[in-house]
Amino acid sequence: MSSKTKKFLSYYKPYKGLFFADMFFALLGAAITLVFPLIVRYITNDLLVHSEISEAMDTIIKIGIGLVGLAILELVCNFFIAYQGHMMGARMEYDMRNEIFEHYQKLSFSFYDNQKTGQLMSRITNDLFDITELCHHGPEDLVISIIKFIGAFVILIQINVPLTLIVFAFIPIMFVYAYYMKNRMHRAFRKNRERISEINAQIEDNLSGIRVVKSFANEGKEIDKFNQGNMRFVDSKKNSYFNMALFHSGLGFFTTGINIAVIIGGGLFIAKNIIQLGDLLTFLLYINNLIDPVKKLINFTEQFQNGITGFDRFIEILAIEPDIQDKKDAVDLKDVKGRIEFEQVSFKYDETTVDVFCGINLKVEAGDYMALVGPSGVGKTTMCSLIPRFYEVSEGSIRIDGIDIRDIKLKSLRKSIGIVQQDVYLFAGTVMDNIRYGALNASDDEVIKAAKNANAHDFIMELPDGYDTYIGQRGVKLSGGQKQRLSIARVFLKNPPILIFDEATSALDNESEKVVQESLEKLAKNRTTFVIAHRLTTIRNAKNIIVLTEDGIKEQGTHQELLDQNGVYASLYHA
Repeated sequence: MSSKTKKFLSYYKPYKGLFFADMFFALLGAAITLVFPLIVRYITNDLLVHSEISEAMDTIIKIGIGLVGLAILELVCNFFIAYQGHMMGARMEYDMRNEIFEHYQKLSFSFYDNQKTGQLMSRITNDLFDITELCHHGPEDLVISIIKFIGAFVILIQINVPLTLIVFAFIPIMFVYAYYMKNRMHRAFRKNRERISEINAQIEDNLSGIRVVKSFANEGKEIDKFNQGNMRFVDSKKNSYFNMALFHSGLGFFTTGINIAVIIGGGLFIAKNIIQLGDLLTFLLYINNLIDPVKKLINFTEQFQNGITGFDRFIEILAIEPDIQDKKDAVDLKDVKGRIEFEQVSFKYDETTVDVFCGINLKVEAGDYMALVGPSGVGKTTMCSLIPRFYEVSEGSIRIDGIDIRDIKLKSLRKSIGIVQQDVYLFAGTVMDNIRYGALNASDDEVIKAAKNANAHDFIMELPDGYDTYIGQRGVKLSGGQKQRLSIARVFLKNPPILIFDEATSALDNESEKVVQESLEKLAKNRTTFVIAHRLTTIRNAKNIIVLTEDGIKEQGTHQELLDQNGVYASLYHA
C-alpha cells in the first residue's frame, strides 16, 4: 500500500463506527432493491398461475404490506446514507482543512514569496470539498454497485444461464471503456483545478488592489484580464465536458444495448418455451436495476478523478517541509537582555545565486538604539528579518544574549521581538481586537494602557464606538497615522525586549510622523532597537548608525561622526 493511500485511509480512522454503519445501510439498501424483481417473478410465474383468484388477492395484499415495510426500511437506509454519510465526509473535511491550515502556519516567508494567495485558498476550499465527496460517496457507491452486480448475477443465472451470459457479456466491455476514459478525465480535471486556482489568485489580487485599480481608472483592463483567465477556464471545462459526454453517452449506449439483447433473446426463448414471460419481465426489471450501479460507477469515476486530483494537490502542500523549524533540543529564551551579535552573516534567497549581503559582523549591546540606513535594495529589511528567523541565514550565525537563534524555540524567539512595519496589517474586527493581538490574554485595561502609551487613546475615543469600533478589513476606515499607532500599541502590549522599526514613519505626513515618532521613542526606551530609516532626520539621536551598501557594512558611528567622515551617509543625508 502506497504512503498516499495510507494517508488517505487515515482520515477514516476517527470515524470507523460511522463508516461501517454507513456501509451496512448501503449494503442493506442494495439488498432490498434486489428483492423487488423476485417478488414480481413470484407473482407472475407462480401466484397468478397456480392459485385461485381470491387466494391470490389475499397473498398479494400481504405481499403489498411486506413491500411497504421494505420501502420504509429502504427509506431509513437512504436517509442514514444521505445524512450521516455526508456528516462523516464533512468531519473528514474539517480534519483535512485544519491540517493544511496548521501546515500553512508552519511554512516560512520563503514559501509565501513564491505562492499566490488565491491558489493556496483554492487548495483549502474547492479541492477539499471534492476530496470529501470521494471519501463519503466512493466506498458507499462501490459497495452498492458490487452488491447489486453480484446479487443480480447470482439471481439471474438461476433463472436462465444463456440470457444471463448475454446480459453480463456487456459488462467487461463497459469496464474497459471506463478504464480507457479514466486517464483522459484525470488530465482534464487536473487542468480545471489549475485554472480555477489561477482565477482565485486573479480575483484575490484584484480585490486586494481595488483602490489602485480605481485610482488609475483601470477597471476595463482588469475586466479584460479576468475575461481572458475565465475563458481559459471555459476552454479547460470544454475539454473535460467533452470527455464526460463521451463517458456518459458511451455507457448509456451499452445500457440500451443490454435492453435490446434481452428483448430479442428473451423473445426467442419464449417462442421456444425455454423461459416464461415472468422470467423475461424479471430480466428486464433487473436490467433497470443494473442501471443504478452503472450510474454509481459513473459517479464514482467522476468523484475519483475530482477527488484524487484534489488529494494530489493537498498532499503536495503537506509534503513541503518547513525550512525553518525548531531543533529537537531547542531552548526557551529567558530573562532576555537583548544583546545581539551578527557573525560573518551572509544571505541569499532560494533559487538565486547572488548574495543579498555577505560577511556581516555586528555587535549590538542590550538597550542600544541602532539605525540601519542605505540605498534601496541592499538588504536592510532582510537583515532585520533574519533576527526573528523569518528567513534562515545562508552562512554565519546570529546570537541573542550569546545563544545562537537556531538553538532557540521559534515561538520563544518571536515573542521576544516586536516589529513595527511601514505596511501595517490590521485584521477585520474592532480596535480592541487588533491591539489585543499583541497579547491575547490581556485585559481591557491593559489594552487601553498600551493605546495611551502609543498616543492612540484620544483618536480611538473619537471613533463611533470607541474601542469597539469595527475598522474594516486591513483597517480601511483609519488613516495611515492611526493605523500605525494601533500597530505600535499592539507592540506595547506585547512588551518585547527587542524591537524592529521597519521604515515605520516613511509613509506618513509630517504631523502624523511627529506623533508616531514620539510613540516609537517611548516604546524603544530601555529596549534593544533596530530602526530602518529612509528619513535620516528621524534617527539623528541613534547611538549607532550602520550604513549598509551592496558591499556590506560600509560605515558605522553616530550621526555627527558619519557626517564628519563625509562618505556615503553624508551624501545620503545632504541629498
